[in-house]
Amino acid sequence: MVRLARYLKPYLVIILIAIVLLFVQANADLALPDYMSRIVNNGIQQAGVVNAVPEAIRASQMEKLTFFIPEEDQEMVFDNYTLIDQNSPDYAKYLKDYPVLSDQPVYVLNDIDQEQIDKLIPVMGKAMLIVSGIQQMQANPDQAPPMGNNLGFDLSKLPPGMDIFDALKMMPAAQTAQIQDSINQQFASMDKNMINQMAVTAVKAEYEALGMDTGKLQTNYILNTGLIMLLISLISGISTIIVGLLASRTAAGLARDLRKDVFKKVESFSGAEFNKFSTASLITRSTNDVTQIQNVTVIMMRMVFYAPIIGIGGIIRAVGKSPNMWWILAVAVITLLGLILIVFSISLPKFKLIQKLIDRINLVTREQLSGMLVIRAFNKQKIEEKRFDQANIDLTQNSLFIGRVMATMMPVMMLIMNGITVLIIWVGAQQVAQSVIQVGDMMAFLQYAMQIVFAFLMMSFMFIMLPRASVSAGRIAEVLDTPLVITDPVQPKAFEKPVHGRVEFRDVSFRYPDALENVLCNINFTAQPGQTTAFIGSTGSGKSTIVNLIPRFYDVTEGGIYIDGIDIREVPQHSLRDQVGFIPQKGDLFSGTIKSNLLYADEDAADETLIEAAEIAQASEFINNKPEGFDTEISQGGTNVSGGQKQRLAIARALVKRPPIYVFDDSFSALDFKTASNLRKALKEKTSDSTVLIVTQRVATIKNADQIIVLDNGEVVGKGTHKELMENCETYQEIAYSQLSKEELA
Repeated sequence: MVRLARYLKPYLVIILIAIVLLFVQANADLALPDYMSRIVNNGIQQAGVVNAVPEAIRASQMEKLTFFIPEEDQEMVFDNYTLIDQNSPDYAKYLKDYPVLSDQPVYVLNDIDQEQIDKLIPVMGKAMLIVSGIQQMQANPDQAPPMGNNLGFDLSKLPPGMDIFDALKMMPAAQTAQIQDSINQQFASMDKNMINQMAVTAVKAEYEALGMDTGKLQTNYILNTGLIMLLISLISGISTIIVGLLASRTAAGLARDLRKDVFKKVESFSGAEFNKFSTASLITRSTNDVTQIQNVTVIMMRMVFYAPIIGIGGIIRAVGKSPNMWWILAVAVITLLGLILIVFSISLPKFKLIQKLIDRINLVTREQLSGMLVIRAFNKQKIEEKRFDQANIDLTQNSLFIGRVMATMMPVMMLIMNGITVLIIWVGAQQVAQSVIQVGDMMAFLQYAMQIVFAFLMMSFMFIMLPRASVSAGRIAEVLDTPLVITDPVQPKAFEKPVHGRVEFRDVSFRYPDALENVLCNINFTAQPGQTTAFIGSTGSGKSTIVNLIPRFYDVTEGGIYIDGIDIREVPQHSLRDQVGFIPQKGDLFSGTIKSNLLYADEDAADETLIEAAEIAQASEFINNKPEGFDTEISQGGTNVSGGQKQRLAIARALVKRPPIYVFDDSFSALDFKTASNLRKALKEKTSDSTVLIVTQRVATIKNADQIIVLDNGEVVGKGTHKELMENCETYQEIAYSQLSKEELA
């Protein structure tokens, strides 16, 4: 994947935006359990009372609290509260909220920040708990002695009818200090959260004494918190949708760019590069492999960045909710990592193999479809069925193995997740019973644990998909990074206009890549404009190899090829091929119409040019016999026309180009003698100024050539006209007498 990272450069801005949105989405998802915890803890259990710092308190109650607030904290408390009575300017406003204000003054909490509230919670919470406890003693006299003993004195010795708080005020300073020390010792083992949780009941009782509607307070808290949760969910949903859109656009653009560059690279391949890759493999690399990378790019943008954020954030928040249960998360993470590593180690070799098996099945399918007539002719259907079946079974078995691993992984993941759920509830219930945590915190911890598990689940899918995508990326990079044997010069030359088309071979030798011996040795000849140069020889003598060197389908190993005195390696490839009309033995046609195939040589060619080219190529008759003429549809590969018609259309296509050099690589092999004779005659008339090179097996085709070059085992063994070669070239004589009689050769 790293080798293809450069293709993500145009999409960096989109990726960065997606990462920011994923961060927003992850934080929104992580916030939801916390708000759910608040609804349970504050909204349901605490009736909407958030903390131990009341928003308002009666002046009489504040006086009682003051006895149990250390002197150093009393100033802080009174600085954060404002006394409201009938003479206060905001009396009418507060009377509506606190009806008891009509009977006595009320202290109202100032608008302070959360930091200041956190400082007040332990101070006010302790005092509220003590005062509430004393008031419960007064309401329940039977419990007075033990509760009084907790305060450090015997309440049974109080005079009848005396208020406890009045008694406390009358105590000596030393006894008061003793009571306060006793109270501090009792609260020493309680943390701020526990004090806050226990004091909430006292705060609620104070709100009822103020005349506040506590039911409405609870309802408003739940509704407001729920509304915030809906807003957070909406933000998360919008972020998810936008990230999905950005990921899809990035992946689709990346796939488009890869396919384009792979195709462009393959177009630049010479025969040497094509020998390294099969056609089926190149098709798989530009389709299936690119699709694998496209799919993994979408998942990476949606999961790879999201999963770590949600996983790490979930761990931090879960530990913050309940530090005592961190070990449960550790067990879950270690178990999940172990499972992922096992699956990864098992699946990786199979993913590396599966792409090769796809190549294999594509190769077998392509060979069988293209060679169907041969298969039927030799009754080899059963053998080919077995060959395909074997390739299909190998691919199926590997795919099934990976599918089984995936199928096993999911229930194991669910088992781990459910086991963690049971463990959290069991441990959390004990801690709730011990007042270590609240029910809402346990529920939030459970949700965070599930988010962590799902984060690892997402990462596990990535670990499974990445190996296959990595293999696909490597296969694509292998094509893109393949060095080209044939390249354009750094400082190219240009042909002088007009190009005459004089072709000269100077001591040319050629060896195929990785071959041990040359297939052409010391080839020397000159093909002049206005003349026909023909090549003849036995099969494998090097005829087609020679003409393939002219448009640089291969480069010479030694020597040089010159057109109008310029080495063809010193001009750009497109400039060189503009000067050559190449007609291979197999006339490949493209899907479309006859006209579109002819225009392939020159898309701006006039209709008159197409008609003339068809006439020269002896294709006019069968074209005109078709109802749609030049608009007749041609199927893929030209399968709806005969071999001879295909060759004539290929010749006509080259004639539309009107180049100075024509190369006919055994292009008359599918034509009958009469058609071939008429075609050569028309060519002689219409291409009198061009250089014509013909590769053929037929002596009759080249009897009238201006120059015939006879090849044997890659060497020139004869050169001259038909008459000259019949007199002094034994190899040519053998070929000639094997095809024609003496009378025909005269």
